[in-house]
Amino acid sequence: MATKKKEALKHILIPEHIKLSEKEKKALMEKFQVDILELPKIPANDPAIAHLNVKEKDIIKIVRKSSTAGTTVFYRGVVNE
Repeated sequence: MATKKKEALKHILIPEHIKLSEKEKKALMEKFQVDILELPKIPANDPAIAHLNVKEKDIIKIVRKSSTAGTTVFYRGVVNE
């Protein structure tokens, strides 16, 4: 079953999800002058980030590729729901 999960995460419709390090998290919040509570939310139990071993208040970088827009980056704050 674990193999099926990994294969599903490589699906073309699921963008890349990356857990930021504490250093990257701090740099992001300073650069954009935001607090983690101001970021859009992503539940800790979201299947797309289950393999990242996340905890509440982590930040996830989502990289989406588009044939028209190139690459876009989004950030989400992890919450327990």
